[in-house]
Amino acid sequence: MPERIGTTVTKHIVGMQRGFPEASGDFSALMNELVVAGKVIHRAVTKAGLVDVIGKTGETNIQGEEVQKLDDFANIIMIQKMDHTGLLCAMASEEIDDIIEIADKHPQGGKYTLAFDPLDGSSNIEANVSIGTIFSVHRKISDAPKGTLEDFLQIGRKQVAAGYIIYGSSTMLVYTAGQGVHGFTLDPSIGEFILSHPNIRTPKKGKIYSVNEGNSHKWDKRVNDIINYFKTDDEATGRPYSSRYIGSLVADFHRNLLYGGIFMYPGDAKNPNGKLRLLYEASPLAYICEQAGGGAISDGENILDIVPTELHQRVPLFIGSRDDVEICKRFLADGK
Repeated sequence: MPERIGTTVTKHIVGMQRGFPEASGDFSALMNELVVAGKVIHRAVTKAGLVDVIGKTGETNIQGEEVQKLDDFANIIMIQKMDHTGLLCAMASEEIDDIIEIADKHPQGGKYTLAFDPLDGSSNIEANVSIGTIFSVHRKISDAPKGTLEDFLQIGRKQVAAGYIIYGSSTMLVYTAGQGVHGFTLDPSIGEFILSHPNIRTPKKGKIYSVNEGNSHKWDKRVNDIINYFKTDDEATGRPYSSRYIGSLVADFHRNLLYGGIFMYPGDAKNPNGKLRLLYEASPLAYICEQAGGGAISDGENILDIVPTELHQRVPLFIGSRDDVEICKRFLADGK
């Protein structure tokens, strides 16, 4: 029986677990710890203008980006909330070069990996734009006593769960464990995430395109043809589309997931593989989108079928309503 609006995320997770009699409860415990981490980050985000978490740390991360104080804080919270649970064999963060081993002082033998972007869109923090935490969970596949790189370099289709927590006008947790996509809104008065968007289905076709057109001079002809298609007036196909671009991936994706549309971050002459990370951004969002009825491709290839070769691998991303993704796929193939 589907959960009712108003159900807490804890009750929802337990209810999902009951559908798998063989389940040990480890995954439910893992999700509950992620929820707590999200609440702690939410508290810091809502006080960003009042306490010393705005501005840069003066350091540069593995991506070559200046680290924001709140980014650093979110990264530390994710690690500290998850490393002692005994549920994980290792973690990987967009902010850290190598995998994060579980220290010997903590319980070992966890059967899951956790990859995360602690605070996507952090460059927008000082402008009070929606930002978010993105996460991806895989099962451990190596025989090593601790997690290894092999455990992270798995295709997105093998994810056990993926989700994000978006900190905006309200704080929402959106996740899938392969049984549909569900959204929960944080009620600050009781400190609980409450089911507000059960079984999210993204429209088959949208009316929004989201892309940084300031990079158009660096795109190849195929990508420019895609954008021109969505901008061309044609009543029969519902065009032109409206342009909506926030510049915070999780915010652009969340809007399009609910309203329908296409988000694009293509490769260009300077960054042929784009700038988005496969393990921390593209793969988890692709899993969510596909579970909601949408799709996601890189340069024509399904994001969920890409075999990762590096921990911080980058890929082009076209993600959103299924019909819109198919249009992009056709243009990308025709131009080769």
